[in-house]
Amino acid sequence: MTAMSLPLLNDLKEKNRAWATRVLAEDPNFFRRLAAQQAPQYLWIGCSDSRVPANTIVDLDPGELFVHRNVANLASPQDANYLSVLQFAVDVLRVKHILVVGHYGCGGVSAAVDGARRGLVDHWLHPIREVAHAHQSELDAITEPPARLDRLCELNVCRQVRNVASDVFVLDAWARGQKLSVHGWIYSITNGLIRDLDVTVSRPEEL
Repeated sequence: MTAMSLPLLNDLKEKNRAWATRVLAEDPNFFRRLAAQQAPQYLWIGCSDSRVPANTIVDLDPGELFVHRNVANLASPQDANYLSVLQFAVDVLRVKHILVVGHYGCGGVSAAVDGARRGLVDHWLHPIREVAHAHQSELDAITEPPARLDRLCELNVCRQVRNVASDVFVLDAWARGQKLSVHGWIYSITNGLIRDLDVTVSRPEEL
């Protein structure tokens, strides 16, 4: 660790202490209540982008949102990390809503289709190239590159919603009568607002 990095890390520790002090002043039982149990009603599957902090966007406290994030908010059936989070959220926490949340201007979505080679991440982003190929005519009809990218971000969310809703953990939950809905949202970094893409799935027939 370099000497230059120490002040930065110390600054983070100071911010942590200030935050904990402020939370206790506002709610003396907050951490005691938080330590007792987590019972979130929502699973958030979002992008790792540092500008898209899940709890902050929807103004929820710690303990109210179970979160899984990765590059370009993918719900890949081959990703054991995502599958473990999904199973725990559905079977153990018994969340009622799964939120697949993409964002406009996503660097991961852009990297998937810009033709550059970056190494391992190219394999991770391959499902987005498949989405782009499946919707090539629609995307080609959009003349402005930023608007084309934003539409691909939306289409990627729709595809991931389908991946989640068709997963065996979700299908089994529905089969046993568990109330569970999968939603697709898109977030705008430029104005801080979420838009529902109206692709909610609440039972197998809706797939």
